[in-house]
Amino acid sequence: MMVRANKKVFVGMSGGVDSSVAALRLKKKGYDVTGVFMRCYNIDGCAERDAEDARRVAEHIGIPFYVFDFEEEYKKRVVAYMVEGYRAGLTPNPDVMCNREIKFGLFFKKAMALGADYVATGHYARVKKVGSEYTLFAGNDPNKDQSYFLWTLTQKELARTLFPVGDLLKSEVRAIAKKAGLPTAEKKDSQGICFLGDVSLMDFLAKYLPHERGAVFNIEGEKIGEHEGAHFYTIGQRHIGVAVSTKGGATKRHYVVKKDVATNMVIVAEGAEHPALYRGKLVLTDMNFIRPVALSKPLMVFARVRYRQPLSPATLSRDEKHYTLTFTERQKFVAPGQSAVFYTERGEMLGGGVIV
Repeated sequence: MMVRANKKVFVGMSGGVDSSVAALRLKKKGYDVTGVFMRCYNIDGCAERDAEDARRVAEHIGIPFYVFDFEEEYKKRVVAYMVEGYRAGLTPNPDVMCNREIKFGLFFKKAMALGADYVATGHYARVKKVGSEYTLFAGNDPNKDQSYFLWTLTQKELARTLFPVGDLLKSEVRAIAKKAGLPTAEKKDSQGICFLGDVSLMDFLAKYLPHERGAVFNIEGEKIGEHEGAHFYTIGQRHIGVAVSTKGGATKRHYVVKKDVATNMVIVAEGAEHPALYRGKLVLTDMNFIRPVALSKPLMVFARVRYRQPLSPATLSRDEKHYTLTFTERQKFVAPGQSAVFYTERGEMLGGGVIV
């Protein structure tokens, strides 16, 4: 992060410690910092507490503070996207969509319209400039790296985005916050889907999608139980809501291998290491490349299909119809609708796509 004194930065302040330290570091480097809390859709009321925490941090470090109301847009662009994805039998990623549509969509555009030179967030990721192009790298803390959720960003956004904590470890962020006396220094990190809070995903989806009893089959085609609606489940899920029994009456752990919302059918495999839970070749859609990538021949990459999953060697290729990601070793629990993200050996993110 280069020092650009007097450049105006709008910082997305979530009320957590990471964005608090992001604002603090920018202020100390001489930027003209404005804190912004993005009010989005929220179920359990924690957004009010988070907004107050963000305001207290802004006051503590001496920067202006505003609230941008994106609640209706969030419902249309993120919540509806997630619900319709599950309705279609997919496992959508609302965090990826929130970054694309809200943080680096609406917030970015509004900040620029108000005269900002940059926007900043508390994401654990790094932007670097190579020649005339911008690149995205994983955060320095491998346990907190959030580049997985940022693969939809383009050169337009990266050219005017700062990630002030991307070079830090989480422990260092906590230490900086504590030394500065920030009100969020000891605040726990949020978990799960941000707008749900303590509400379970199934309870939330049940408001929009019907409970429909259907059959659970094993991979041999035998009916071994029932479920509450195929659209509620995802590939690799262990608990499917209704008991599944094997021959003889013994109940064992089963994992979802496939679901079909058209027939309301769920297929499961016994044991977490069953071969049916693995896939080696993935077809991707909605592709985005951070920088132009030539695919005249297969490209060796390092990819992941879930957040915090270790990177695995793979080959990215393209024919007339599809982008294909082929892993050297088969990957477990690959869910259509989720994101596959790929990097170079030195950690530069090349881009990503949605798994078909």
